[in-house]
Amino acid sequence: MHQIVHICSQPDWQSAQTAGEYCAASLPTEGFIHCSRPEQALDTANRYYAGQQGLLLLWINPATLRAELHWESSHGEVYPHLYGPLNLEAVSQVTPFSPDVDGVFRSLPKA
Repeated sequence: MHQIVHICSQPDWQSAQTAGEYCAASLPTEGFIHCSRPEQALDTANRYYAGQQGLLLLWINPATLRAELHWESSHGEVYPHLYGPLNLEAVSQVTPFSPDVDGVFRSLPKA
């Protein structure tokens, strides 16, 4: 299975390092962590994070996840949703993820 990605803030990722796992704000409120396929990440970033600085892109290996991963329809596409905390060893790479000067995300960092 190909990698999936999740957008998070630097402080949230730092907290995960201390906690030993990552729990997005959506986990207690919606029951899952929103993820994307890499080719969906720019649309997601521009829809929810336009103009935000200090973001990271977590590259996740689905084969090493402990929590259940479900593919569900949203906004006319199918997205991966992680139903539980993200175990840190499933994150294969963390890359800075910033918009251009006009606040628009136009390219993904290389994994």
